[in-house]
Amino acid sequence: MDWTTHEVTNQVPPLVDYNLFETDVVLSGAVERDGAGWHRDALYAMGARLGRADVQVLAELANRHTPELFTHDSRGRRLDAVELHPSWHALLDLLRAHGLQALPFSDPGEGAMSARAAGYFLHAQIESGTLCPTTMTFASIPVLQRETSLFEPLRDKLFAREHDPRDLPLSEKRSMLVGMGMTEKQGGSDVRTNQTRAFPIEPAYTGRGAAYRLVGHKWFFSVPQADAHLVLARADGDTGLSCFYVPRFTPDGRRNTVRVQRLKDKLGNRSNASSEVEFEDAWGVLIGEEGRGIPTIIEMANYTRLDCVIGSAALMRAALVQAVHHARHRSAFGRMLAEQPLMQNVLADLALESEAATLLMMRLAHAYDASAEPISQLDRGWQRIVTPAAKFWVCKRALEFTGEAMEVWGGNGYVEESPMARFYREAPVNSIWEGSGNVMCLDVLRAIEREPDAARALLDDWRDAAAGDRGLLDALAYVTRVLGASAAEREGSARRIAQTIVLIAQSVLLRRHGAGASADAFIATRLADGAGYCGRVYGTLPASETAWHAQLIERAWPSHVSV
Repeated sequence: MDWTTHEVTNQVPPLVDYNLFETDVVLSGAVERDGAGWHRDALYAMGARLGRADVQVLAELANRHTPELFTHDSRGRRLDAVELHPSWHALLDLLRAHGLQALPFSDPGEGAMSARAAGYFLHAQIESGTLCPTTMTFASIPVLQRETSLFEPLRDKLFAREHDPRDLPLSEKRSMLVGMGMTEKQGGSDVRTNQTRAFPIEPAYTGRGAAYRLVGHKWFFSVPQADAHLVLARADGDTGLSCFYVPRFTPDGRRNTVRVQRLKDKLGNRSNASSEVEFEDAWGVLIGEEGRGIPTIIEMANYTRLDCVIGSAALMRAALVQAVHHARHRSAFGRMLAEQPLMQNVLADLALESEAATLLMMRLAHAYDASAEPISQLDRGWQRIVTPAAKFWVCKRALEFTGEAMEVWGGNGYVEESPMARFYREAPVNSIWEGSGNVMCLDVLRAIEREPDAARALLDDWRDAAAGDRGLLDALAYVTRVLGASAAEREGSARRIAQTIVLIAQSVLLRRHGAGASADAFIATRLADGAGYCGRVYGTLPASETAWHAQLIERAWPSHVSV
C-alpha cells in the first residue's frame, strides 16, 4: 500500500553559502567612509566564511549543547571547570583569527575601530554567545595597558589571533580570554553596594600592583573558564571599590580559589557560560588607584556598551535577511509573500530600521577611532552621550524587530529548528547586560550635564543637518526644552530624551548617507507627532510609496542572493 500522503512544497530553502559583507551595501559604504577600506579584503573573506552552511551548523550546535560545570574530579579534587562544546571553541577560533578581541590595540591606525566594529557586526549575525568573552577581553586591554608590569607578559596572549581552550596556567598557553565579575546578589547594577573584600597579602605592601586575597561573591561572573577576570572589591579599610586582576591560576601554578557555585540557566545566550562564584581568599592584583574601581569599570563599559549596540544591530540585520529570504520563497493566497503590498510595507520598514541601526553603530565606532587623536567635542558627544542612548534604544528595538521578523516566518519561525527562535531569545540580553534601560537613560542625562560642550556640538551639528525639516527641528526643540526643565522632569523624561536623541541621530545619518527617500520615511514614521514613536508597529510606512518599498528591500537584500 502506498502511504505517501503528500509532497513537500512551498517550503523555504535554507539561506546558506552567501557573503554577509558583500551583500550589505550599508556596511560596505560605512567601512569606506570611515577609513577602514584597508580592511575590506579581510571583511570580504570573513563574510564569505560566516555565510557557509558549516558555520551555521556550528552556531546551532553551540546553542544546543550548552556549557556544563564540573566542580570536582572523580577523586574529589576541586576543578571548577566548565566544559563547552567543540563548536563554541571553533567559533572562537573564527573570532580570534580576525583579531576581534584586540584589533584597534594590536593594529592601531586609521579606521581600526571601524574595521573591528564591522567584523564584530558580521560575526554577531551568526552566533551571539561567543561575543561575550570577545567583548570583555577587548574592553580589558586599555585598562591593563596602564599596568605596565602586568600587561607586558600578557600582551602577546591578549593580541594572539588564535583561541587556546586549554585549562592551564597562562605560562603554558598561547592566548587568553578575560572576563568580568562586577555584580552581587544585593546590588545588581548598583555596584556601590558590593560587599566583596580584599585584604593585602603583605600588610606592608599595599596599593597599585600589590597582591590581595579576595573574600566574597559575584552573582553574575561571566565566562568562568576565562584565564583571568577583572573584579570589583573593597580594599581593607577602604570605603570605595577597587578593581582587581584575578587570574584563573595563581603565579605558583595553583588553581585560584574562585569557586563556581553553579551556571546560570539563561533565557538566551545559551552557548556562553555565566556563573555564580565565591572567592575563598582568591589571589588578585590591585589595578589602578585604590578606591577608583568604578571609574575603571566605566571606561570599560564604554566599549562593552558599544558592542551591545553592534550586537543588537547585527541581530536586526540577521533577522531581516532571513525574513526577506523567506518572503521571496513562500507563497500564500496565490502569490509570493514578498509581492504582497502589506508584507512589502513590513519588510521595507524593517529594512529601514536595520539600515538606521547599522549607520548608527558604525558612526559610534568612528567616534571611538577619533579618540586616538585629540578628540573633537562632536566625537566626544557621540561617544559619551549617544553611546548610552543607543545602547538603550537599539537594544530595545531589537526585541520588537526580531519578533516581527519571526512573525514573517509564521509557525516555522516559532520552532527551535529555525534561526528566528534563537535570534528572538538572544535579543533581550543586550538591553540588560552592562546596564539596563533606566541606567542608560540616566547616564545620558549625567553625560549631558558633565559634557555641555559635547552636547552643544551634537545639537548644533544636527540642526545644520535638519535643513528646515519640520520633524527634525521639532524633535531638537523638544530635547532642548526638556533639558532645561526641572531635575524631576528631566529624570522622569529620561527614556523619551534618550529615545529622541537616537532617532535624531539616525535621521541625520540617513539624511547624509541613506538611500533616496529613506530619511523622509524614517522621520515621518519615527519623529512625527512630537517626537513620540509611541504605539506604532512595523509596516506603517506611507502606503503610497509601494515602488520605493520594493527598492528599499532590494537594497537591503539583493534578490539574486535568495535565488
